[in-house]
Amino acid sequence: MPHVIKMKRVTKTYRMGDMSVQALRGIDLEVERGEFLAIMGPSGSGKSTLMNLLGCLDKPTSGEYFLDDVNVSGLSKNEYAGIRNEKIGFVFQTYNLLPRTSALENVELPLFYDRTGRIKNPKQAAVEALARVGLGDRLHHEPSQLSGGEQQRVAIARALVNQPAIVLADEPTGNLDTRVSIDVMSVFQELNQEGITVVLVTHEPDIAVYTNRIVKIRDGIIRQSTAVLKPGNAKKDLEAYRDPVEDELEKAGQ
Repeated sequence: MPHVIKMKRVTKTYRMGDMSVQALRGIDLEVERGEFLAIMGPSGSGKSTLMNLLGCLDKPTSGEYFLDDVNVSGLSKNEYAGIRNEKIGFVFQTYNLLPRTSALENVELPLFYDRTGRIKNPKQAAVEALARVGLGDRLHHEPSQLSGGEQQRVAIARALVNQPAIVLADEPTGNLDTRVSIDVMSVFQELNQEGITVVLVTHEPDIAVYTNRIVKIRDGIIRQSTAVLKPGNAKKDLEAYRDPVEDELEKAGQ
């Protein structure tokens, strides 16, 4: 199966005056098209730097990065912006939705910057993306009228609307409770089963088990890459989930 991501000996060094900090020290990473990958590591491990490079938000100091068969390592800032808009969908911990703006308008927003003309009907594409994440009946709701889980679903729809080669999710369940986190992971699993490539950064092992492979990074080096032989089924786990607080109240007869 072809690789949508291929990094070869990638390094990243930050300069601070006379000092330099080597955040990544020779990363080799391959992600197959249609894979669901989790990147894990402690604070300061380099996982955020790696995510920035994967998302073309920053450039490597050395090495090569091929995204969807294009070597993006030496592109200009404008070319990087084009790559981000055409090939990458972003999902963040804080949703980053515009307030007082409908779900439909939030999802449609990235298409205003699309100069390729790939998406012929932006509004219809946004409607379809929201329906894809189960929000076809929330098109005209503003973020304040949506739950945290629904807001994250809007953010996922926004990431999908430009038909990206990959979706990068940076701690997408970090602000959500357990039940809603499982619900969001069920959305990612469904999208991945449809063929979407998803790369997720998380520090939560119980979230990483819903992916197909876990890459662990420490001190700027990939230390381990392990296939998840039997990924969790988020949809089934959601159906079986019981809130421990509700259980305690039930036992107490409240």
